[in-house]
Amino acid sequence: MELPKGFEQMMDFGLVEALLGRRSRRFFMGAEIPDGVFTYKSKHAPVPLSELEKLLVVAACAGNTSWHHMIYRAERYAPHLSNYAGAAGGRTFPSAAGFHTSMTFFTDDEGVYVLDNRDAPASAERDNEGKLNLDDVVSALKSQVKKLQDGRVGVPCEVPYVEAHNTWVVNKPGTLLVMPVGDLSQHVLLAICYMLQNGMVLTDNINKRPIPGIEKYSHLADPQNVWPITFLEQWSMAELTAELSTSCYAGALMLQAMGLGGWMFNGIDPFSMLGASGNPDVPGLGFRFDTNDNWPYPNPTGLQGVMEGYCPPHFADMRAAVDAVCERKFGKGGPFNSGTPGPWKESAKVRSAAEEHPEVFRECVALQAQYIYDTFGKFPGTVPSIFTIMYLQAHHLDLEFYDKFYKPGAYLKTHAAHMGSWH
Repeated sequence: MELPKGFEQMMDFGLVEALLGRRSRRFFMGAEIPDGVFTYKSKHAPVPLSELEKLLVVAACAGNTSWHHMIYRAERYAPHLSNYAGAAGGRTFPSAAGFHTSMTFFTDDEGVYVLDNRDAPASAERDNEGKLNLDDVVSALKSQVKKLQDGRVGVPCEVPYVEAHNTWVVNKPGTLLVMPVGDLSQHVLLAICYMLQNGMVLTDNINKRPIPGIEKYSHLADPQNVWPITFLEQWSMAELTAELSTSCYAGALMLQAMGLGGWMFNGIDPFSMLGASGNPDVPGLGFRFDTNDNWPYPNPTGLQGVMEGYCPPHFADMRAAVDAVCERKFGKGGPFNSGTPGPWKESAKVRSAAEEHPEVFRECVALQAQYIYDTFGKFPGTVPSIFTIMYLQAHHLDLEFYDKFYKPGAYLKTHAAHMGSWH
């Protein structure tokens, strides 16, 4: 495929320029602000992103960046390799302890898609200077994209589904909207494994009691060395928020290098986006969800066959979910399977240096997780099972709007040259 001139310019674009040049640039070709100090109607029709532009933005948000390097040591169980990670491959954003529990959805005029690369092997090997070939990354990503439906995601641009200040701009014709989604149920399970590996267990600070039967596992952890359930779940939610947000931030930097408009934001109702708006005319991404009079909000649990949370009803019970987490970590392709390739000179030796979770360890994790599910009616108990918060929109800027209202410098040279360099 013949690459546009803008591709080479993108490759030469500097990180500092991307950092200092990053701005939310919302007004796109085809947009209109009907009133107020910025009243303006674009003279141009919307211009959708090309396939290459779309792939590059999504690659920036969540492309595979070869094997990640692991956490080397934890004092409590040295000399074993730390066995926290959930995936062997790295992506363009960091993930707490290598858990990698998120997946990336995106939508444009043509459809809704998911990038299924959470557990993918390395898309490419790094060269002697540590560099990756972007063509290889994008090519691998293209093969991992699955179309879920035709047409844009079913979230109308109106209150209460979209924040009032975004109703004129979000998810409009010609735009690309990227929606990272996290499996908080799996993240909390991995966090319980992390805690137990480091000698800690949960306590129910809401009902003011320890987990019944936890004393049986005092040889694994001190029953008095505890984390409250609410603390662990809020901590996990914060960690996952960082994962979702840095994904969008990486994409935002790429917009500057490519000369595309757009911005990262959280101004779409997350439950509406996932499909739990309660309105059948607003299907969102179509995730399954439950409701309960004791919960302050609906609880999305998964999208069948695409992204199923590590909790019932997608698993028979929490023990089955624990076994699935362990299979992800230690099974074929997992970060602690000796047959999984890696970046080390003796990769099999490194990967097999981690201690696999034994039966008694799994029992203890499952006891705590099942207690949460039985007590609160869902897992996790106090936060959603599936979670989204941050989005990235990309579109073609209407430069005439910025020339009318702004001093020179409101957009970068890449924006000024974009249509000529890419189209």
